[in-house]
Amino acid sequence: MSAPTKIAIIYFTGSAKATAEKIASIVDAQIFDLGKNPNNNAKILQDLFADNTAIIGICAAGILMRLLSPVIADKHSEPTVIAVSGNGKFVVPLLGGHKGANGLAKEIAHGLDGVAAITTASDAVFSFALDDPPSGYELANPKAAKNAMAAILNGEALQVTGDASWLEKAGYPIAENGSVKVTISEFFNPKNLSKNTLLYHPKILVAGVGCARGSKSLEVIDLIKKSLADATLSTKSLAAIATIDIKSDERAFHAAAEYFDVPLKLFSPEELAKNETLVPNPSEIVKAETGTASVAESASLFAGKLLVQKQKTLNATCAIGRAEHPIDLEKFGKSPGQLHLVGIGPGAQMQRTFSATNAMKNSSDWVGYGLYLDLISDLHKNQIQHRFELGDEEKRVRFAMELAATGKNVALICSGDAQIYAMASLVYELLQAKDKRAVSAGAKRLQVFSHPGISALQMASSKAGALLGHDFCAISLSDLLTPREDIEKRLLAAAKGDFVTAFYNPRSKRRLDLMEKAKQLYLQYRPGDTPVIIGTNLGRKSENLHITTLENFNPDEIDMLTIVLFGSSNSKSFMRGDGKLVAFTPRGYARKIYAEKSSIEPGP
Repeated sequence: MSAPTKIAIIYFTGSAKATAEKIASIVDAQIFDLGKNPNNNAKILQDLFADNTAIIGICAAGILMRLLSPVIADKHSEPTVIAVSGNGKFVVPLLGGHKGANGLAKEIAHGLDGVAAITTASDAVFSFALDDPPSGYELANPKAAKNAMAAILNGEALQVTGDASWLEKAGYPIAENGSVKVTISEFFNPKNLSKNTLLYHPKILVAGVGCARGSKSLEVIDLIKKSLADATLSTKSLAAIATIDIKSDERAFHAAAEYFDVPLKLFSPEELAKNETLVPNPSEIVKAETGTASVAESASLFAGKLLVQKQKTLNATCAIGRAEHPIDLEKFGKSPGQLHLVGIGPGAQMQRTFSATNAMKNSSDWVGYGLYLDLISDLHKNQIQHRFELGDEEKRVRFAMELAATGKNVALICSGDAQIYAMASLVYELLQAKDKRAVSAGAKRLQVFSHPGISALQMASSKAGALLGHDFCAISLSDLLTPREDIEKRLLAAAKGDFVTAFYNPRSKRRLDLMEKAKQLYLQYRPGDTPVIIGTNLGRKSENLHITTLENFNPDEIDMLTIVLFGSSNSKSFMRGDGKLVAFTPRGYARKIYAEKSSIEPGP
């Protein structure tokens, strides 16, 4: 049964917050507190609905239906809408019952120890509706399901061609002379598709593929389509694309997997070689290059039976294998390794990007410095945590890469942004390294995804005003990996260039002088009243941020958890009416406005 890919949990009162958070621990979802801006509730809900986002409301069903009524139009395309009582005892699917709402409601009710009030007639009688089959089956003609379901509820029976065990388990009546015809097959011929027959495609086919390095995606996709079509096989019965593990980074295979919406699965040369005696078209050339005489046919045979022998184009090969029953993809082959470079920002939930949060939720393993893992503990479910000490950066990155190479989905957790003085550059340095001792060949074939986070320089500037409003640079004062003479050259260049400058790693127990040197150097190129922002533990409970001037800045007040921003010669600070001191760097817009004698009316 299909499950929504995007889920929003909404609530209107503080008393519903705990239930909303508990549901978020059961399903991956984003929480919206609509009580903060009641005048905008309808628009927020309707926008979510229009974006095909499943909506779970911790509120009365009537509230959801009234707010959504202007956009409810087509039952076949509408997303899931579920109402949950404030105490979590009752979960009621309101819309999209056959689009995953009923299944999602049952999952939520189980997690809340409540009751799913399923009102859809078919789901109330049977385990699933005919137009919402269980995982492993796909209905080719959903529009035929309505009349079929009505007939079944009126006492008719199914007449089934194919394996009907899953329909029997669901409680459906089956008879040789049943009036509702059902066909379960991997074959598809449009001429045989009748509005009076339900056609289910079981996910039992595997496309084994091989190709020359750098082959075009379209060539591989078209070959898979042709291999299926020539045998009148349905693409809806395709369960996976399979190949040799040394091709796990082949772009064309990932594009094909995305096109057919199936996973890419991998087998080692040793595993593929076990099928050599079974393949009809072995190749000595392939064996010399890969260690196995067959890739496409051998990979497809892991499904069970070779249904379509190797088909060729100039650069690619494809064979189709068939299993007796829907394939358990958790046990079939190995998935390509995925490494997610995640920047968590300062760490607080509200300061994480949606991309970073999703990556962490969907990862099987988290790798990071212990403090960073503690900061994201609210997201922790079943992920395995791998904790490292501060200073073990290289060991941490190698571990994450090798772990991902085993087929895991790994999140490498960094504070701030992974690209800025963090682990991303080391990952790519190891990927590029020629020395085989750097990381394994499997680790070099990883899929790498980056999820930006809010960096300390952004946080400091935004909390204090807008100091990064014009040209700026960042300099790390750590001389552990960068020679001190290089740091001093960069300090001089930035001071002369009049850049707003963010200083990372401004001080350590043994390195006390570079920050003082930076202050004295910058005083030679900009006035003493230049604003300086000092931020420590930004975004955390012990946050401390204040603004001073360059001449009054005291480097002895800072530590390694501090970021320091020096303004440029044009930066300014001023006290606002509420008594808050702010700092900013002008872009020059004001001069332009005055020069053009703008007609903009002043505010009250």
